[in-house]
Amino acid sequence: MLRSEFVSLGLSTTILRMLMVKGYVTPTPVQEQSIPQLLAGVDVLGIAQTGTGKTAAFALPILQQLAETSAHGSRKAPIALAIAPTRELAIQIHGDFRDYGAGLGFRQTVIVGGVSQRGQVTSLARGADIVIATPGRLLDLFLQRHIRLDRIKYFVVDEADRMLDMGFIDDVRKIVRELPRQRQSMLFSATMPPDVSRLANEILHKPKRVEATPAATTVETLSQSVYFVKS
Repeated sequence: MLRSEFVSLGLSTTILRMLMVKGYVTPTPVQEQSIPQLLAGVDVLGIAQTGTGKTAAFALPILQQLAETSAHGSRKAPIALAIAPTRELAIQIHGDFRDYGAGLGFRQTVIVGGVSQRGQVTSLARGADIVIATPGRLLDLFLQRHIRLDRIKYFVVDEADRMLDMGFIDDVRKIVRELPRQRQSMLFSATMPPDVSRLANEILHKPKRVEATPAATTVETLSQSVYFVKS
């Protein structure tokens, strides 16, 4: 018997066994609220900060739905896409998808700037089911016709407020215009300024709002100190 509080969220036995191997027993608030909604096919708007477990909140339902439907991407045409504002976060999300999906057989690719695009292009040409990307490099490869976005069924915008701060909101909108209208979308942000709220309204369809932590608060796992120094 799987002794895991994740059982009540509707996750498959395969996913639950993987979580047990990783030592995951109790879901975080954002996971507890988001996973059942996403498994039900609902769009989700999440107020959640780094350190709250939100990657698993969207990665686990995506992986399970891909497994249940036996959906796979084709050459240059992935099925799932998650975009993040920085290469470090994109690489981290890619690693989490890889770990959570171990044994499921899905092909994953991370697309970020600051490195040669050659390996990324080769990976896309072979076929990727799941792509994790930063907006700039993703648009570059799309304009070069190395990737198609017309088969995306699952779309994630992570840390949308940082997208805004870094000037990527217009790039996100360009990406969204290339996606199929019929898809499941999820947007996560630590805060919800007006521009991010408008973006959410453009991307999401009748979303379930999930607030894992109060907006504009510090993650509880962070320890802060103040040092007063002479000028």
